[in-house]
Amino acid sequence: MSFWEYLSTRHQQLLADAYQHASAVFQCMVVATLIGVAVGIATYRTEWAASLATLTTSTVLTIPSLAMIGLLIPLVGLGVAPTVIALTLYGLLPIVRNAIVGLRGVDPSLVDAARGIGMSRPMRLVRVELPLAWPPILTGIRIATQMLMGIAAIAAYASGPGLGNEIFRGIGSLGSKNALNQVLAGTLGIIILALLFDAAYVLIGRLTISRGIRV
Repeated sequence: MSFWEYLSTRHQQLLADAYQHASAVFQCMVVATLIGVAVGIATYRTEWAASLATLTTSTVLTIPSLAMIGLLIPLVGLGVAPTVIALTLYGLLPIVRNAIVGLRGVDPSLVDAARGIGMSRPMRLVRVELPLAWPPILTGIRIATQMLMGIAAIAAYASGPGLGNEIFRGIGSLGSKNALNQVLAGTLGIIILALLFDAAYVLIGRLTISRGIRV
C-alpha cells in the first residue's frame, strides 16, 4: 500500500489523532504560559529569585521526556494526566526566561512616568510593563510550543492522546507493510501542526504588538 493510499484509508483516524495532539499541546501551553509569566513577574526584580526560577525550569528540561513520563505513571496513572503534567513542565523554561528578560528590559523611565501619574504597582505591571515585555514573552511561547509538539509524541508511551500513537504503532510493527506509512504519517502530521501553530503566533504578534515596539 502506498503512502497516499494509506492516508486515504486512515484519514479519519489521523485527523482525530491530530486534533487530540493539537488540543493537548494548546491546553498545556495555556497552563504553562500562565504559570511561567506568573513566575517571571514574581522573580524578575530579585537576582537570586530569577536565577533560581531559571535553574529549576532548566533542570526539568534536562530530564528525558520518556523518563519523565515513566516516572509520572506510578503517581498519576496512564492517559492524559502524565501527558499534561510533562508537557506543562517542559514548556516552562522558555516562557519563564523570556518573561524575566522582557520585564527587565522595560525602560525604567517609562515605569517612573507611570508612577508619577499615580498608577499603582499592579496597574503599572498590567498597563506598562507586560505590554512592553510581550514580544519576548510571545517568542518564548513560540519556542515552547515547537518543543512540545515533538515531546507530545512520546505521550503515546503512557497511552496519551495524539499522533505519537501512530508513530509508536509503526515502530511496534516494523517489518509490516504499513509500518513506514504509520511513522511517516505521524511525523508529517506533527510537522504540519507545528507550522500551523507558528503561523498563528505570527498573526497573534501582528495583532497584539504595536508597530512601534516591533520596529
